[in-house]
Amino acid sequence: MRIPLSSPDIEQAEIDAVVGVLRSGRLSMGKKLEEFEARFADYIGVPYAAGVSSGTAALHVAIRALGIGEGDEVIVPSFAFVAVANALRYECVSPVFVDIDSRTLNLDPKRIAEAITPRT
Repeated sequence: MRIPLSSPDIEQAEIDAVVGVLRSGRLSMGKKLEEFEARFADYIGVPYAAGVSSGTAALHVAIRALGIGEGDEVIVPSFAFVAVANALRYECVSPVFVDIDSRTLNLDPKRIAEAITPRT
């Protein structure tokens, strides 16, 4: 089976947007970030949103926001980017890897129950 991973899909509009930011003198905390946060908050219907630097940072913020911490366990798919486990380890949380369904490539629901402990 060929595992369908994505390849970059970058058009000229994205390249132009990046060049615009590079030439703005503000690579972070600038006008584009503020615009993104405002538009995203509006899109999901909340007063505020916070942009972060990466998917790993987003996972880290989510773990903190949920109060998951040292001694806890979180069930994660065995087929995922390493950042999923790394973000948990940053907070001294144990990732518990569960196999995926070979058809959907998502967590296998039948195996999740086997992985649950009092620390999950």
